[in-house]
Amino acid sequence: MVFLSYISNMSENLDEKGARFAINDHDLLYIDIWGVIHNGVKLYDNAVNVLDHLHDLNKEYILLTNAPRPNKTVKKFLSQMGLNKNHCDKVYTSGEAALKYLEKNLSNSKFFHIGPPKDFDLFSSFKKNKTDDIQNCDFLLCTGLFEDNNNLNYYKQLFAKKKNLKMICTNPDLLVDRGDRRELCAGSIAQIYEEAGGKVDYFGKPYPLVYNLSANSDNKKILCIG
Repeated sequence: MVFLSYISNMSENLDEKGARFAINDHDLLYIDIWGVIHNGVKLYDNAVNVLDHLHDLNKEYILLTNAPRPNKTVKKFLSQMGLNKNHCDKVYTSGEAALKYLEKNLSNSKFFHIGPPKDFDLFSSFKKNKTDDIQNCDFLLCTGLFEDNNNLNYYKQLFAKKKNLKMICTNPDLLVDRGDRRELCAGSIAQIYEEAGGKVDYFGKPYPLVYNLSANSDNKKILCIG
């Protein structure tokens, strides 16, 4: 189910109306990727048609996602799915927002990574600071769950003696549906850490930074679809 959200916090179900009726009334559109443009396995043809329409109208839009990866990685993934380059170039990720923060503020600090190896490209520019010892790090970097461990109790035990560190969460989502399979996301791990008393900085929807970094929204009437 897709909802249209205005800055005034009004919302309306778009399942029957579609998005086209509201396009001309807005200057900038933030469009979620996962669940709107694709389901993790294939593109939604109707959604791609809307993107084509936006491009033809020269309408400003951003394809926003809570993927814990740099922009370039998600652009490549969408391109392989068959999405047109014109649309791929509009991508902005929570991972990119986190990366800018890390490079500016923590690029010389040791970190313990929580997440699968596929996310290593997020910190390739400062991978020398990665440590495999959670007892010897300056902060925690969470991009998801370990590839071989979906047991949330394991993470509760992992954090039991490390509540004094800041965690950088690159994907605030708790869950995601990949095709017909439901998966836990980094937000579920961050939630456990917060419940244990730890501090978490979130990068991605619905937190403001990812919106502010992805486009200039000053004095624009904004539409969010997600």
